Amino acid sequence: MEENKKELFEYIDSNNNDQQVEISKTDFEIVNKDERIHDVKFESKPTTFLKDAFKRFCKNKSSVAGGIILGILILGAIILPEALPSDIDNPHLSEQFLEPKLFPAGTGFWDGTKKYENFQIAYDTKNETPGGFSKEAVIDGSLELKETKINTVNDYAFGGYVNFYSSVSSTSSSVLNSYPTTLNFSNDYQLNIEMGNQTTANSYVLGNYNISFTYLDDDNVQQTLIIREDSKYFSDLSLNLTDFVIDAGLEEKAYSNCSIVFTLDYEEGIATQILIKSCTLTSSNEEEQSTLNEIFFDDANKMVRTTRSTNGKENLGYWNCTGNKGVFDSTLVRCNFVYDTYLAKFGHTNVVIGQTELNTYIQNGWMSYDFSKGPESFVILNEDKCPVTKVISQTLDTRLGVYSVTAEVLKYRQLGYDSMPVYLLGTDRYGKDLLHSIFAGLRTSLLLGIGTAAVCITFGIIWGSISGYFGGNIDIVMERFTDILSGIPWIVVMTLCILHLGNNFGTFVLALCLTGWIGVSSLTRSQFYRFKGREYVLAARTLGANDFRLIFKHILPNSIGTLVTSCVLIIPSVIFNEATISYLNLGLQGLPSLGVTLSENQMYINSYPYLIIWPSVIVALMMISFNLFGNGLRDAFNPSLKGSE
Repeated sequence: MEENKKELFEYIDSNNNDQQVEISKTDFEIVNKDERIHDVKFESKPTTFLKDAFKRFCKNKSSVAGGIILGILILGAIILPEALPSDIDNPHLSEQFLEPKLFPAGTGFWDGTKKYENFQIAYDTKNETPGGFSKEAVIDGSLELKETKINTVNDYAFGGYVNFYSSVSSTSSSVLNSYPTTLNFSNDYQLNIEMGNQTTANSYVLGNYNISFTYLDDDNVQQTLIIREDSKYFSDLSLNLTDFVIDAGLEEKAYSNCSIVFTLDYEEGIATQILIKSCTLTSSNEEEQSTLNEIFFDDANKMVRTTRSTNGKENLGYWNCTGNKGVFDSTLVRCNFVYDTYLAKFGHTNVVIGQTELNTYIQNGWMSYDFSKGPESFVILNEDKCPVTKVISQTLDTRLGVYSVTAEVLKYRQLGYDSMPVYLLGTDRYGKDLLHSIFAGLRTSLLLGIGTAAVCITFGIIWGSISGYFGGNIDIVMERFTDILSGIPWIVVMTLCILHLGNNFGTFVLALCLTGWIGVSSLTRSQFYRFKGREYVLAARTLGANDFRLIFKHILPNSIGTLVTSCVLIIPSVIFNEATISYLNLGLQGLPSLGVTLSENQMYINSYPYLIIWPSVIVALMMISFNLFGNGLRDAFNPSLKGSE
């Protein structure tokens, strides 16, 4: 156009209105008229796909954290089973159920102690350590005692009342009588009976009763002297029995088959009872008193729980009863205390040591001992090594001609330790170090998971690639086969393999691989259907790329991000499956694993919860870490995100 000639330019503005403007050649001006325009050298450093993927992965903080935790667990599974000195191949029953310990005992947290609550303790030893526990191992100041009243027979209770009762269905009077014995009334006898008139919880009423003294006369006929008759008078009774029988006309001589008898009168349609706190008979003859103490009672709970005989021998303390007898208002002492499980297992204890073992200590120069002189000859020569702290007694087996001694020892030294061992996560029922068992099991579980995952991922990707890429009849046939196989529960496949091939490592891998590849195959197939029709795939096919190149160069790399997350989760899934089958007692034999550890310890979830908590924590960390790690890999290996921030 000429330099000043105007041209009309039409356009539509942002409000969708037609606009016109006149422009000429002089309205335009060259900006970079004197400058040369050319390519500029890249200022940033070149990168590769892997470097770019690693950079994207590092920006995902949760994935990095998951990777670090996963790395620590895997490193622990490799190193700890070899580094820890404890033995998990053999049981150590002297070290079973030790609590986890990191801090000194008495700290209150992770200190190897166990708190016992509402523990029953014998009344007559209530200021001492509960039976079966080491006094040395009870943490100072932790023993708390509390008394409660109970209405049932209990081996640890004391006192209360004998609840002698008859039910509504009774048809005659009920009788309670002491063990018959011989009494010589040339001695002085004092009978004391304490009774109660409380209302009990069973709604029985206090009934009429008799107290009598029975004996055999010279003609061997049972005779009865009434002490208290047809009474509802429930006060205590104190009676000089000698004066009573003499006043009744008996001679001052010995009478056999003597008993104190309580008779609860029969009342039709009424449930009745009496309460007897104690019934004692004292004699002026001290030799006779020990027998009377066995027959009569001042501890109602003890009297009621006494059986007729023990090991074929009659018990003098058994009172025969034609009605019913129970306990009311006896005292039970319960205690709370904190117990140092390590001091209980490895501290001072009394044991029997054979002559051979004792000679070993002597030969090592730890102690000196002369069997001909006995315990007084014992001398400690090396206080840091000698297990024996005191020799209590010595015995000789005359048949074998060898000695043995009962001695107080420091148990950890006798077991061969230089110092008291500490187990970070405690020990199980076999005395095995739980930390060692968990990480040895984790190593086995990881090997099982990695081996299974490698096979499942490889076969699943190949199967899914072929099915998804070619489609058509090939896809239909392959998918029907997959549907049939996936319809069989994996636990059935696992059980059949184990029953026929055994509980070994190879069987588990085979059983898990038979159906484990199906999920990878299905995901791969769906990704191939997604990408095989894209423009870049069609362009590559047009340029002559073969099927192998299209699958592994163009389609699979774009699917890898989605596949990685699923594939990574196969490993914890295998660990879970192995744990599940272990609960059916079909776990690995001869190899430690997390599943076997959880299965063996499940029965102790209430008494020793740490045996379940620690393995469960490791499994949970594995699952979470693999999940986070897989999500990071998915984003890192997604080709569509290459170069993005």
